[in-house]
Amino acid sequence: MMEKRNLRKERIGKVTSNKMQKSIVVSEVKKVKHPMYGKYVLKTKKYVAHDEKNDCNIGDTVKIMETRPISKSKCWRLVKIIEKAK
Repeated sequence: MMEKRNLRKERIGKVTSNKMQKSIVVSEVKKVKHPMYGKYVLKTKKYVAHDEKNDCNIGDTVKIMETRPISKSKCWRLVKIIEKAK
């Protein structure tokens, strides 16, 4: 019998750093409504993702997926590059 895997989380964001070998930092920006004032605030979350071939450059829009821990801070991996930076 095959065991059913749990669904893995996926995120879309922009690459903010590619200075590490086989690693990128991806920033996900969300617009969240302030509970009291009603104004929309930008919230940023950073993820360190595994980039096996060092394909990504700063400014690229990428899709990342949750995976097993690869290092102390890396538990995401690059799925695909949606749009290259100009």
